[in-house]
Amino acid sequence: MHIFYSPNIAGNTYILPEEESKHCIRVLRLNTGDEITLIDGKGNLFTASIANPNPKRCEVIVTDVKTEFGKRNFYLHIAIAPTKNIERLEWFLEKATEIGIDEITPILCDRSERKVVNNDRLEKIIVSAVKQSIKAYVPKLNEMISLKQFLNQNLDGQKFIAHCNSWDLPLLKNNLQPNSKVTILIGPEGDFTPSEVEQSLKKGFQEISLGTSRLRTETAGIVACHTINILNS
Repeated sequence: MHIFYSPNIAGNTYILPEEESKHCIRVLRLNTGDEITLIDGKGNLFTASIANPNPKRCEVIVTDVKTEFGKRNFYLHIAIAPTKNIERLEWFLEKATEIGIDEITPILCDRSERKVVNNDRLEKIIVSAVKQSIKAYVPKLNEMISLKQFLNQNLDGQKFIAHCNSWDLPLLKNNLQPNSKVTILIGPEGDFTPSEVEQSLKKGFQEISLGTSRLRTETAGIVACHTINILNS
């Protein structure tokens, strides 16, 4: 199955973006009449056939559409402190997208070592993971904001903060309400400070543990993502 990201698709005919056109015609060597799959990132999955195999403006004709393809019965938002090694954050975004996540917010914490991220590059990694895992929804990637700014938002649903400042915290899996909206905070390499934990508690967050091991930031994010998906499956 050849999947292409087409966020602005409308109607029965569509011209692939230049980058996708080049990949379709010059890399995959597809031609007139070949069938491809399009996703718009909003839950629609289209079946289409190539009408004009132009490597810069490949025209396709939509033959079928599935709405709300792969829609989940929950909403997962993870706010995570970007790692010093950006490849670790990129790995998290790729794998979390493959597993199932709806929204990601990079957060700047007191102990953060990375204070800047390239959202354009991160978006490309997310879209690539969406196509690889055959998903019709593209997770929302927000701009980086401070933890304080994040906490001051009006966040509904269940809210958790995962940290290692205590060894007797309740497990995430024992406190989740299935089929609901969930927000989880994941701290930087040095973890959240006690002050940051206190600030989150005042905003209605609940302290949770992700297990008995001390996890890297990106691993903690994956464990949280996988746990939520398993408990809602």
